[in-house]
Amino acid sequence: MKARLNFYAEAPQLMNSVMTLKKAVDECGLEKGLLHLVNLRTSQINGCSYCVDMHSREAREDGESEQRVFLVSAWKESPLYTDRERAAFAWVEAVTRIADAGVSDEIYEKALKHFTKEELVKLTVAISLMNTWNRLCVSFHAIHPVSAAKAA
Repeated sequence: MKARLNFYAEAPQLMNSVMTLKKAVDECGLEKGLLHLVNLRTSQINGCSYCVDMHSREAREDGESEQRVFLVSAWKESPLYTDRERAAFAWVEAVTRIADAGVSDEIYEKALKHFTKEELVKLTVAISLMNTWNRLCVSFHAIHPVSAAKAA
């Protein structure tokens, strides 16, 4: 696969605004580990290899276990996640796939058991931002780092 274009170079002013939002999300008060897992799950759903690679590595660098990182895609069947993380994953899936069925009252009520309304807004913005990154990277074929010895 070959990158199509560098979206930073083509629209730097707009991308600077996206980076400003990223900084705000990073500093919004939600747990850093939760944001890593949310970003990873969103990127898995969207099939964004660049972001799956990045957020897997970042989660590990910040102390997340390999097992929890590996099992994010199968979170429903794994006992490794807290109720708060499970509510976040369910919210991620509903928001990311919003065109399929919207966000049900059941998922909303479950999320409110583990997040304040303010936190739920912050979580939704974080998910929306990750969806933006995924759409940029997938559309323009952003290539994750590849070791020369392991490249196909």
